[in-house]
Amino acid sequence: MSGTVMAVSSNGAYSFTKPNRTDIRLLEGLGVEGDVHAGVTVKHRSRVAQDPTVPNLRQVHLIHAELFDDLAEAGFAVAPGELGENVTTRGLDLLGLPVGALLRLGAEAVVEVTGLRNPCAQIDNFQHGLLKQVVKRDESGAVVRLAGIMGVVRAGGQVRPGDTVTVTLPDGPHRPLDRV
Repeated sequence: MSGTVMAVSSNGAYSFTKPNRTDIRLLEGLGVEGDVHAGVTVKHRSRVAQDPTVPNLRQVHLIHAELFDDLAEAGFAVAPGELGENVTTRGLDLLGLPVGALLRLGAEAVVEVTGLRNPCAQIDNFQHGLLKQVVKRDESGAVVRLAGIMGVVRAGGQVRPGDTVTVTLPDGPHRPLDRV
């Protein structure tokens, strides 16, 4: 299983969107160098308010560019970085990966998948109605989150657009992704 990095983004200040960069550096155990969400413990404001000592399982946010294609068909124009992701990929079923899958980004960086992004109401402030496009219900009524996945950095390194993303699956049985 492999795909391609389409864009990389980071922001040192709290903001919904993240500007695209020519490259980002992943730091082992921390996240994206210079990004507001990097750290050993939680950095998302709502999580910090609950318990600032909880391990940061959301060091890196990845979204598949195919989501942007689907959103465009629904009338929404969304570009890489605009949903706050650090890495935009193409050609890889991120949402179908199990917990513990390892993503090698480029030559050195490795991210371990921890779970699904749980988008909040801020997404509707970006574009009204977008939340209903990225959080849906299936035929059984279960919540389906489409806004990407989260992970922790297991090996640091530079990541650039055009880099290959390869997947190593964990030993089975595989646990499906849930929100983190």
